[in-house]
Formats: sequence, C-alpha cells, structure tokens
Amino acid sequence: MLVAAFMFAGMGVLVKLSASYFSSIELVFYRSMFGVWITYWIIRYYRLSVRTPHWQMHFRRSITGLASLLMFFYCLTQLPLATAISLNYTWPLFAAFLSTVVLKEHFHWPLVWAILLGFIGVILLLRPSLPEDQWFAGLMGIASGFFGALAYMHVKQLGRLGESEWHVVFYFTLISTLITGVWLLFTKFSPVSWDGFLLLLGTGVTATLAQLAMTRAYHRGATLVVSSLGYSTVLFACVWGILLWNEILPPIAWFGMGLIILGGLLSGILGFKQLSVVTQK
Repeated sequence: MLVAAFMFAGMGVLVKLSASYFSSIELVFYRSMFGVWITYWIIRYYRLSVRTPHWQMHFRRSITGLASLLMFFYCLTQLPLATAISLNYTWPLFAAFLSTVVLKEHFHWPLVWAILLGFIGVILLLRPSLPEDQWFAGLMGIASGFFGALAYMHVKQLGRLGESEWHVVFYFTLISTLITGVWLLFTKFSPVSWDGFLLLLGTGVTATLAQLAMTRAYHRGATLVVSSLGYSTVLFACVWGILLWNEILPPIAWFGMGLIILGGLLSGILGFKQLSVVTQK
C-alpha cells in the first residue's frame, strides 16, 4: 500500500503537469489505455484467461471507478495537489455512511461522530483555501470520494469472488478506455507532442502500478492496516506540492486535512465489521 500511495501521488504530479497539454477526459483515456496494454500483456505472460463469469460486477466496479477518476483528474488540474487528493480520500467516510445509513446496517453513534469529524475537516479544508471560482472543483473532489467508496465495495466483492488483481484492473481500464474513447470521438483529441507523450506514459505507468499494488493490498492485507497506510498518499502529495509548486496551505487547511485523515481512520476501524458484512451479500 505504501508503493501504491507513492505511485498515486506521482500520478497526481504528472496529471497536473499534463493539464497544459490535455483535457481531464483525455488524461483518463490515455491513463486507461496504457493500463489495458500493461495488464493484458501481464495476463498473457502468466498464461491467464481474460474471461470472467463476473462481468456484471466488473462493469459496476468500472463505471463507479471511472466516475470517480474523471472527477478526481478534473480536481487535480484545478486545485493544489494535496487539497485534491485529500478530498478524494473522503471515500472511507462515504463507505462508512453507505454501510450505516443507505444499506441499513447496524447504527453506531461513534461511527456517526467519526464521519462528522471527517466532513468538518472537509469544510475547514475548502473554506479557507479555495477562492470562489474553485468551489466547483472542490465539489467534484468530494464527489470523486463518494464514487470511490462505491468502487471500493465492488473491489472487495470481486476479491471474495476469487478475481485476481490483474483481472480487476484489466476490466476497469478496458471499460474506461472504451467509454472515454467514444466520448472523445464526439469532442476532440489534442495533438500529442514528445513532452506530452512522456507525461502520458508516466501517468499510465504510475497509475497502473498504483492500481495493481492497491488491489493486491486490499485482496491480501488487513483492511484496517491497508486503509491507514493509504493516507500516506496525502503526505507524499504535500511534499510534491511544496517542492514543485510552492503550494503552502494555511494552518487551518492543514488542520482540516488532519481531521479528514482522522475521521477516515476512525470510520475504517468502527465500520470494518459492517463493510465485511456488506461485501459478503
């Protein structure tokens, strides 16, 4: 999960650098296309079949994951790196909310307070650090966390069905490539320069390696440990943002990020049993 966190932060850096060359939809398309080829050749190398009896679950995981990714990439191109990644990492709060309220699982007041704590952090992070013209991007970042929570539940279900991380990532990138490719056919493709190609290649490689590492971590590791280590992405993003763009956030924004992390960790601890029940259904 630490490898995944470092790679996700690196992907965020490359996406921000690529924003001057490509739209967020194009970035998702190229990121997914590279992922399809990488995972396909790995599957062929290990002589695995690409067929699956669980294509409906893969489709649901891919649609929710694609929605989260599109919103997240847009957020990355508009906001400071650490802010965008922190908003995306509200997904554990939404996962706990969905399992407790929407899915009618057992109600726990401590879990409710953990969720509220995290969303207070969201308010503190957004209000002092975003000008008025960036509020839409901030809302997209929160929405990416919501759809990320749905995708996470589907990943856990696929793991329990015996699907390998290679298949999960392959079908996600394949469906994402097809949907965004059709989308771009009705809009436009930007010209690809050599510098732009290198950025796209780096984005595709880091994103695919991060996705594979994260999927394996959730398949084989302890969920609470994996979720906790996942927040190191925010720390990596803070360092990159300071080094490359001098993104110094106000103290209250850092406090808000801390509350998001704390609320997410508590939600994971308190909601772990509930999520386990949900993914078994």
